[in-house]
Amino acid sequence: MQKNSEDFSMQDALRLAQSPAGQQLLAMLRRTDSGQLQQARDLAAAGNYAQASQLIGTLLASDEAQQLLKELGR
Repeated sequence: MQKNSEDFSMQDALRLAQSPAGQQLLAMLRRTDSGQLQQARDLAAAGNYAQASQLIGTLLASDEAQQLLKELGR
């Protein structure tokens, strides 16, 4: 699934979120800091994508998250 951001559809996002690696990643994010995850959701909902992205980037910096992201990339 090597697509650029313009070609990434909602169906692609749902498929990733429903995959085993996607489910593990979401569970890991909830365990790590659900407050930060909620804050990122709130920022995105308010249209502040830059700050939401920065916050998510911080959450995804762990080794576990990086491994799951690699699995999603396959």
